[in-house]
Amino acid sequence: MAKQIAIGSQSYSKLIENDYFYIDKTGFIRDWWNNGDDVTLITRPRRFGKTITIDMLNCFFSLKYSGRSDLFEQFEIWKDEKLKKLQGTYPVIFLTFAGVKGKTYKDAVAGIKKQIVKIFSDYSYLNGYEGFNENEKTALSNISEEMNDIDAEYALNLLSTLLEKYHGRKVLIFLDEYDTPLQEAYIQGYWDDMTAFIRTMFNNTFKTNPSLERGVMTGITRVSKESIFSDLNNLVVVTTTSDKYATAFGFTEEEVFSAIDSQGYSDDIKKDVKFWYDGFTFGKHTDIYNPWSITHFLEDGKFDTYWANSSGNGLVRHLIQGGDTEVKTEFQKLIEEECIEAPIDEQIVFSQLSENRSAIWSLLLASGYLKCESIIQPDPKDIAIYRLCLTNFEVKKMFKRMVIDWFAKDNSFNLFVSAMFKGDLRSMNHYMNKVALNTFSYFDAGSKPSEEEPEKFYHGFVLGLLVDKAKDYTLKSNRESGFGRYDVVLEPKNKNDIAVIIEFKVYDKEYDDEDELSDTADNALKQIEEMKYEADLIAQGISEDKILKYGFAFKGKKCLIKKHEG
Repeated sequence: MAKQIAIGSQSYSKLIENDYFYIDKTGFIRDWWNNGDDVTLITRPRRFGKTITIDMLNCFFSLKYSGRSDLFEQFEIWKDEKLKKLQGTYPVIFLTFAGVKGKTYKDAVAGIKKQIVKIFSDYSYLNGYEGFNENEKTALSNISEEMNDIDAEYALNLLSTLLEKYHGRKVLIFLDEYDTPLQEAYIQGYWDDMTAFIRTMFNNTFKTNPSLERGVMTGITRVSKESIFSDLNNLVVVTTTSDKYATAFGFTEEEVFSAIDSQGYSDDIKKDVKFWYDGFTFGKHTDIYNPWSITHFLEDGKFDTYWANSSGNGLVRHLIQGGDTEVKTEFQKLIEEECIEAPIDEQIVFSQLSENRSAIWSLLLASGYLKCESIIQPDPKDIAIYRLCLTNFEVKKMFKRMVIDWFAKDNSFNLFVSAMFKGDLRSMNHYMNKVALNTFSYFDAGSKPSEEEPEKFYHGFVLGLLVDKAKDYTLKSNRESGFGRYDVVLEPKNKNDIAVIIEFKVYDKEYDDEDELSDTADNALKQIEEMKYEADLIAQGISEDKILKYGFAFKGKKCLIKKHEG
């Protein structure tokens, strides 16, 4: 029988009390508890059930939910007689950093302080308790949104001590989305200050805290140990490449297909659901689906990029748009449904993201945009080389939309493409200089003008063509044909349509035959002819009179285009 789907609900108790759609993940409680780890960090992509899982732990263990067997008795966890006795027996500190996104360090820390004050207010009965000593009473009275940073860094340690004294039992601490303020700090430029604050706070909370029984943190990325975890030698890290808890987050294919049946959909739809949303891999477990897209599909019955568009992709956009030409070349391959090979280090060093392309691919893998097809590791002592590709069709559509947005500031790109297929050289030169100028700006990697502007333009231009003409054309770039390698070829899927060959060249005054930009464009056309770049198109059955050949010449941000008149 179909159940009501509560889209976006992150409250475990709300889902169960109202008998909303829920896939049983309570076995995670047993697995985590029986592992006995002091502090566990679990990383998963966004919208993969991290928050509702942490809330489930809170509902199971917290004293606030004592006697609430109704929340669990129909699920797997209630078969464990030993664990049943622990339900509702622990003081729990449960907080989230999901909303901590300040533009400045001061604003971000203010957001963390608000979360701390909220947690203390949940235990207002601690105020006035005579079992605390004077120092503890004073420290408790200092907890407010105006407290200094040192008090904030120590606050969760203090609350742990007070709760243990009051209840006579050590505490469990659950922290959701621990890395949100760190990602924001990287984007906004206050990384060093934020990591210093978080490092001290985590040390006080999870390391030098005698009142801590166990703790769990969740996030998207595994921030490098040197950044914030240098003192936490009791930390167990579970990433997307770990087998531990592999099916506890996200939906397995069996769970998805069962939900499709129970919600009244036909078997015919399963193939399309798999095509759109399958592809995530955790540890050795393949065919994992993101819950956000699946629940939206079950609710709406429509296919869309639900997960890919569920929140801002600012960091991803920033890294790809500002990446060097090799990053864009690899990104182009991914868009074309090819795989790339890259070294992966699961400890994300945010300070290296702008200069280390392997850090970019590591972040995209951790964030769920890429999946690992295989691991190439010739020497166990080396960092593993991963074979990576886009996770699924939904992610591919999201990235295509991102590229389209890069060219959406004006209509010059579309007008140029239209002129190109008409052979209108005058309009091409007019619009291309606008496109080139904007594209140089879009794809500049640093704070100062790039020294590789033509290359930046080339890769941006190729990406734009790739997504704009994908329906009717196969775009090939830097491929072998005839006697050499051409820059760009647009091969029509309908052999009666126009084909295009483009060669890019940069003006070089050192060349004897290049006195001006026009000579450079002539040399580009000459190379097309001498290398017989049209050979591949002719072999595909496209007649020579349907092939347009263009030479692009660059000098700084100026561009001149010439057409072969043959």
